[in-house]
Amino acid sequence: MAKKKFDTNPLDPNFPAKARETETTALPKNNYATAEFPPPSVTEEQTRRFDEANFNAYSVPFNSQNVPANFKTTNLADMNKSSKRKVDKIGLPENVMTALPYLPIWLGLVVGILELVFVPKSEAKVRFHAAQAAAAHIGILIILAILDSIDGFVPFANTAYKIFWVVSTVMLIIFAVKAWKGKPVHIESVDDLTEWLEDKIKPKS
Repeated sequence: MAKKKFDTNPLDPNFPAKARETETTALPKNNYATAEFPPPSVTEEQTRRFDEANFNAYSVPFNSQNVPANFKTTNLADMNKSSKRKVDKIGLPENVMTALPYLPIWLGLVVGILELVFVPKSEAKVRFHAAQAAAAHIGILIILAILDSIDGFVPFANTAYKIFWVVSTVMLIIFAVKAWKGKPVHIESVDDLTEWLEDKIKPKS
């Protein structure tokens, strides 16, 4: 069997002898030196410290929307300030229109209903006070009617009627003054009736 140059099967018992007989080829020398990799370049910039102006320019407000650094929110206190601007289609000052529905007895109830009829939907503040005052008047009248109806067979019903009338009158005057000054007036017990009146009584076009 002819001997092959690369016949170097490790399982062959003559493998060591064949490996010694195999010719090895040396690579020719060359004059080229091993190339060295250049040192890594510095690509990172030095961390820049932001001053307050730069920091505010990238600040994100509570609703996660980017806004200009000079953005200013409306002062919430201004919403409750007394306003003397003329109410649309009526011509009276806003603070007067919000105070009149809280006048005691029947006058305030009539004014509140009239405002709901004639004041446009765009005047939300005036319509709210008109509906709330009308609801308060209706509640007061219902309670007074109940106390008056039980006066004949319930002791102290007449006294309770007089006390409630005085207290409710004083409270309505206080509400009228607060509304005239632009301070918030919220009667939680008539919230449902307030919403119902404002929704059902549509302003005339």
